[in-house]
Amino acid sequence: MFLAFFHELKAAGLPVTVREYLTLMEGMDKNLAAQKIEDFYYLSRATLVKDERNLDKFDRVFGQVFKGIEMLGEVTGAAEIPAEWLKKLAEKYLTEEEMKEIQALGDWDKIMETLAKCLAEQKGRHQGGSKWIGTAGTSPFGAYGYNPEGVRIGQAESRHKRAVKVWDKREFRDLDDTVELGTRNIKLALRRLRKFARTGAPEELDLDGTIKETANKGYLDLLLRPERRNAVKVLLFLDIGGSMDWHIKLCEELFSAARTEFKHLEHFYFHNCLYERVWKDNRRRWQETTPTWQVMHTYPHDYKLIFVGDASMSPYEVTQPGGSVEHMNEEPGSTWMQRITRTYPHAVWLNPVPENQWDYTHSIRMMKQLMTGRMYPLTLTGLDEAMKELVR
Repeated sequence: MFLAFFHELKAAGLPVTVREYLTLMEGMDKNLAAQKIEDFYYLSRATLVKDERNLDKFDRVFGQVFKGIEMLGEVTGAAEIPAEWLKKLAEKYLTEEEMKEIQALGDWDKIMETLAKCLAEQKGRHQGGSKWIGTAGTSPFGAYGYNPEGVRIGQAESRHKRAVKVWDKREFRDLDDTVELGTRNIKLALRRLRKFARTGAPEELDLDGTIKETANKGYLDLLLRPERRNAVKVLLFLDIGGSMDWHIKLCEELFSAARTEFKHLEHFYFHNCLYERVWKDNRRRWQETTPTWQVMHTYPHDYKLIFVGDASMSPYEVTQPGGSVEHMNEEPGSTWMQRITRTYPHAVWLNPVPENQWDYTHSIRMMKQLMTGRMYPLTLTGLDEAMKELVR
């Protein structure tokens, strides 16, 4: 397996050598990986990757070769069934016929009409089944059931990542803007956006100008030049929660790098799609929000607008009033996206989902169209292309 890993790295274009491979094997012989796949990941990365630009390639190859492996050694100890499994009774065995019968309702108005009817007719808690709002069944309403699409009610986490609406209050945490690991190359990519403008404050001695202009007069008249300042202004909109939980580490590295590179940076959070309000603190996102209109009237149109999100959601969230999974929005997300991109013509969308998977998700295609094609993968190459777009 280790030799296959080495060959896969070379096939992916990483400049790994036999000497580095032997160093890795020497580390394994000395038990430096402690039989844990996480320890092996860091050991192999330290020995095989010499340039930070190749970390992304390394991670992809590592994930492909060692997918699903949690321990390199034998599993010891008795297995225990988690109590949560017994409480939920969610992993119900369904026959092939039952699975074939489960179909998403497919129409937004029909889903909401059926939900309202169920709420009016149902009396008490229900478990199993295909109609009522309950648990462990095939109904499109409720929790821990088999149906992949519908209105999720009373469920702690998402299993299918395809609910068209979530009838629960969810809590997200803020991104950490102090993360340093892995941000160096991101900073280099972001620097393409930095523009410097001179201000009126004299800060530096212009020695060449002083000598050229005044030395021949028998005395020196000190000439000063304005300080060079980072004048680019950035509005950063970060998608948080849900499927974005899979990309927290990458987004934190981007957020931390942006904090360092841009002096004039304002950030706001949203969930899935932009609507009538955004927020700055996820712990207080239900109490302290900022109207999107206020953002558009506070920050001038010369701000560069950067969205960060996977754009993976129900199409209803983009096209329908009331389509948001968390609240009843009066206007569809597409309306707000069009408004804000008209206000800030220099705008891009950074997507952590690999670009070769975008065509498989309808909402990603829709959001890319709303951004008039200005969607880029959240990779170093994608960042570089996005920064070029913003300085046009």
